[in-house]
Amino acid sequence: MNSHLGLAMSKPLLLLLIPFLFLSPSLLESATTAAVENVAGQLFREAPQFYNSPDCPAVEGNAEADGEVDPDENDNPICSDHAVHVAMTLDTAYIRGSMAAILSVLQHSSCPQNVLFHFVASASANASHLRATISDSFPYLKFQIYPFDDSAVSGLISTSIRSALDCPLNYARSYLADLLPICVRRVVYLDSDLILVDDIAKLAATELGENSVLAAPEYCNANFTSYFTPTFWSNPSLSLTFANRKPCYFNTGVMVIDLDRWRGGDHTNKIEEWMELQKRMRIYELGSLPPFLLVFAGSIASVDHRWNQHGLGGDNFRGLCRDLHPGPVSLLHWSGKGKPWARLDANRPCPLDALWAPYDLLQTPFVLDS
Repeated sequence: MNSHLGLAMSKPLLLLLIPFLFLSPSLLESATTAAVENVAGQLFREAPQFYNSPDCPAVEGNAEADGEVDPDENDNPICSDHAVHVAMTLDTAYIRGSMAAILSVLQHSSCPQNVLFHFVASASANASHLRATISDSFPYLKFQIYPFDDSAVSGLISTSIRSALDCPLNYARSYLADLLPICVRRVVYLDSDLILVDDIAKLAATELGENSVLAAPEYCNANFTSYFTPTFWSNPSLSLTFANRKPCYFNTGVMVIDLDRWRGGDHTNKIEEWMELQKRMRIYELGSLPPFLLVFAGSIASVDHRWNQHGLGGDNFRGLCRDLHPGPVSLLHWSGKGKPWARLDANRPCPLDALWAPYDLLQTPFVLDS
């Protein structure tokens, strides 16, 4: 694939870039007037403020001066039925991706002031610096940071095919039901290497049916057996796990989760049990994904593929460029080894990285000196 966009940019790429062609001068100015340094020494601009449409329902409660909400306040917006709850992890390695993802969610939301972010960070991370990074770039954002005790899961992690998959924070999605307030009944979980180009409220409103705990796009054409080792499939007591189910692969970087049902089904414990078995006998190779497949595959609510155009980071070994899957696009996901910010910095971008770049809030030296 040609790695240079130039005049060869396709019509779909241009359509996805159109929203940036119509930003008002005031928004563009406010997006470049402030910068904040995070713990990795990166500088980020202040994002423009986004406002609710007139028909958006009110979310009660107020944020603190730094944007963070107090989970102990009675009128706290965290417990509002009208809020759209989004959960993400925060760390220095992916903070640049997280900032772009947040901006994309807000820019394309019809009710951006009703979006509440729940950030999970390692308990050993400098939470005050992470909080300053978020609140200075998004002064009006409603958010809460939750410390995640790495030791709770580090002893259960087995080495996988890529070291980045072995980070304890990569497993925090399994503990959202324990970390978030009990009044948060549904949450959209998002990885940090993606952007939305559609209203997240549509995804959050996904019907889960009577019994499903989570919803995600399913990919039933993928070779499901490849996600587990021959040891797993040759053991009848293990392979029967999927009896009476029609399991399909799904990507855990984009999920709608019913936290009430998760808590009621004790699903965190079920995931941990599979991780404990993995420590005794190697039944999979891919980090945090297989335990989710073991517990949920074949019983999730399906979501249109437009909500996770995944794999744009290439495979787990080389991170080569990839095209979009056929069909409409609501979310682009750079899962895989290659990340758009790293390829852009190396001056070796893939064509689709140009769709991520407009959401990049990194303050460049050129802007600082101008």
